[in-house]
Amino acid sequence: MSSTSSASKQQADELSSQLAADLPRTTTYLTGHNAEGKAIVHSARPAAWKAFEGGIMGFNQIYTNKFPVDLNDDADVRFHEEVIAGGQLGLASKGGIVCRMVDFGPQYQCMMHRTKSLDFGILVEGEIEMVLDDGSVTLMKRGDIAVQRATMHAWRNPSTTSWARMVFVLQDMQPLFVNGKKFGEDYGKGTEGLLPSGNDDDE
Repeated sequence: MSSTSSASKQQADELSSQLAADLPRTTTYLTGHNAEGKAIVHSARPAAWKAFEGGIMGFNQIYTNKFPVDLNDDADVRFHEEVIAGGQLGLASKGGIVCRMVDFGPQYQCMMHRTKSLDFGILVEGEIEMVLDDGSVTLMKRGDIAVQRATMHAWRNPSTTSWARMVFVLQDMQPLFVNGKKFGEDYGKGTEGLLPSGNDDDE
């Protein structure tokens, strides 16, 4: 078996079925063009979940790419598939964008962290508390959106019985300075299995 095939098999083995029994299953639909230039559904891709923290939180990596993206001859699709198969994607991506779905189990709170990225967090199921390092806690309800501007934050599911789900879009950004201090990626205490984003330089 080739190294590429071995990596793909290992990556597939690490993916699990949906963690949350009380949330709907989800499919990603990629569009494209046929030979006549008409819009088509390129592919339908059921969610592939990777579990963290013993299965109380999970990622479904929807799409990642460079920015601006190259759509010619499905270059973007190949790029996404290669990145995911490589297993080296951090929370954000250098010079690119990441779209992922995250499920949070009851009472789960992730680590306080910051990515060097502009993030759009859309709550699609349940409720989530947005916890910031100034001590503030903001309760988000379904349909609410957080625009995370490279701040230290955590997400907490306050429910004792139900899962919550968010969709995140992360875009790489210029280095951030606050009162002369550079604020880069910081995973805080960290979660086992999360890799650095690799975009925390000035290039």
